[in-house]
Amino acid sequence: MRELATDRAGLEILHLGDCFLLLKSVPVGRIGFIEGGEMVLLPVNFLVDGQDVAFRTGAGSKLSAVEAGRYVRFEADSYDAATVTGWSVVVNGLAEVVDSAEEAARLDALGLVTWGGAAAGRLWVRIRPSSITGRRIPAAAAQGQ
Repeated sequence: MRELATDRAGLEILHLGDCFLLLKSVPVGRIGFIEGGEMVLLPVNFLVDGQDVAFRTGAGSKLSAVEAGRYVRFEADSYDAATVTGWSVVVNGLAEVVDSAEEAARLDALGLVTWGGAAAGRLWVRIRPSSITGRRIPAAAAQGQ
């Protein structure tokens, strides 16, 4: 059994593998990027593909401003108010539009369900992580409150 590392606030520092498992457990995250000199933070349905985060967006939407090579931040989390437990995973990296029809078809086949309707006319955006960090409220800490 591995020892749990904690940060100064007493939150458990998650291992990379745990970060990916937790990301895969929720359907919605938030992507943040700078557009027109302002910070934009938008919810997206997403999937984890290997070590990348991928989501679909419609051409002309605010999310279509996420161009290839743009640095973005993605965050997903979960919180249980009854048990006062939860976690948060943050992915920093470069976004790229998936422009290969074969790659887009492969991603389509992974079964992402989105709020924006049919996949037709929508493009895939992939985040290539440069860093992934995660924290969890340990159950023991939650019980002590």
